[in-house]
Amino acid sequence: MPEMLETPVLIVGAGPVGLAMAGDLGWRGQSCIVAEQTDGSIFQPRQDLVGIRTMEFCRRWGIVKDVENCPYPRDLPQDNIYMAGPLVGGWEVGRYESPPMGEAKPPPQSPQTRERCPQNMFDPILAKFAKSFDRVNLLYRHRVVSFEQDADGVTVTLEDLDNGGEKTVRAQYLVACDGANSRIRQALDITQTGQPALTYTTNVIFRCDGFEKLHGRKVGYRFILIDTEGTWATIVAIDGRDHWRFSIIRSGDGSRELTEDEVRAAIVKAVGVEFDYEIVSIMPWTRRELVADEYRRDRIFLAGDSAHATSPTGGFGMNTGVGDTVDLCWKLDAVIRGWAGPKLLDSYFTERAPVATRNVREASGNLGRMLSPQPDPHRLDDTPEAAAAREQLGKDFAEAMKREWQTLGIHLGYVYEGSPIIVPDGTPAPALDPSIYVQTSRPGSRAPHVWLKDGGSTLDWYGKGFVLVRLGADAPDGAAFAQAARAAGMPLVVVSCDETDVVKAYERKLVLVRPDGHSCWRGDTMPDDAASIIEIVRSA
Repeated sequence: MPEMLETPVLIVGAGPVGLAMAGDLGWRGQSCIVAEQTDGSIFQPRQDLVGIRTMEFCRRWGIVKDVENCPYPRDLPQDNIYMAGPLVGGWEVGRYESPPMGEAKPPPQSPQTRERCPQNMFDPILAKFAKSFDRVNLLYRHRVVSFEQDADGVTVTLEDLDNGGEKTVRAQYLVACDGANSRIRQALDITQTGQPALTYTTNVIFRCDGFEKLHGRKVGYRFILIDTEGTWATIVAIDGRDHWRFSIIRSGDGSRELTEDEVRAAIVKAVGVEFDYEIVSIMPWTRRELVADEYRRDRIFLAGDSAHATSPTGGFGMNTGVGDTVDLCWKLDAVIRGWAGPKLLDSYFTERAPVATRNVREASGNLGRMLSPQPDPHRLDDTPEAAAAREQLGKDFAEAMKREWQTLGIHLGYVYEGSPIIVPDGTPAPALDPSIYVQTSRPGSRAPHVWLKDGGSTLDWYGKGFVLVRLGADAPDGAAFAQAARAAGMPLVVVSCDETDVVKAYERKLVLVRPDGHSCWRGDTMPDDAASIIEIVRSA
């Protein structure tokens, strides 16, 4: 007989999104099982930017120092360098300078900065966080064989790839975090909307000691390489030391996989000289712009790349997925504990799908800007005319690429407009600028960050339950909200603050904030029926 396991939530996939979901559930006191068919080793890091909102979540989870102390060097400049021709013998036509992680300062809108922590470094941090909770069970080398759901839950058969045999898991809910080629999504026949193939790209991880000395240029994070036909490749400091990711964007004849000889020829073309290096791995992949048409099928949910596939240009993919988990986790926890209505889970798609659609389209726009240089047969000529054309190319390209590097509005500015569990106040929706983020307590928006006199952030108030924030000495006491929440069994605490900067940033005397840190109601006076507001925000 197969071993039988029971759990409130089964998570399929232990990439950063699945691990973040497991950790957040554990942090909330909720049990879960994670099934991952690999042993967790990462040979091709698909992510290296931990965005500012994800770092705010890491702050609430208590793992910021783990991310900051990851092996990626904190003294490496994060410059993006634009090259016409190879690194050796070519021309640096532009550079977007960005400080090393150790020198970066948080913007006024956040207590955190974005961090460079590639997946092979970030996954172990998230796994350690998840494992810190006894109620989280990570099952590596376990593959989903089959699943079947009914009115009360999901029954999943797992194959133990190391020891043989099978396990049967009975879960109330299943969350598919199994990637862009999600077998769960395909088995459910959930369709996707968008572009299934933007480019056919080949990623190559190669190891080379002293690579910077080889080309002699000021070090940075990424080189973007432009030849006579346009942008054709990038080289990224994947670990900041001796491992580099070489991405060939124009991979020859469509989806045809390149031979190793072709890959080596491309590396020499990019660098400009023969040199000693070791190829660690080669991975062809298809760049996509897709969002699932459903995020939920009864008791099964999609999160991360299984729900949305995006070009990596901008670093939105994993960070959008972590946002999915934080939205979904508090809702699953609320329904499992019984203080929220089951329709609360329907709001997951309503809230998160528009965010994904916006982000994947912005990433595709970034790709278009990166590929914008038009063919010029004389681009690499050593003539005054070619030099002038390269100078203009550098100016135009640098201006176009700023949008990819300046993305605070994408990471912090998303708003859950039209959500059934948000109580609108009639104010107009803010403009969604990818570069600019203006804080607001308007319902649906991320509650503002303000530094407190005790050294903490207002964001430190939020996480496990609802928070009613009272702003100013004359704010109503909020007792009716607290009473209605107690009657519903909904966790709610009241926080009072009369610090001038906080009162100004929060704009109203009362602001109700959800566990994920988004405002869901605000006003200067108590509503006539506080209980009805509580009913709406918990979807009862």
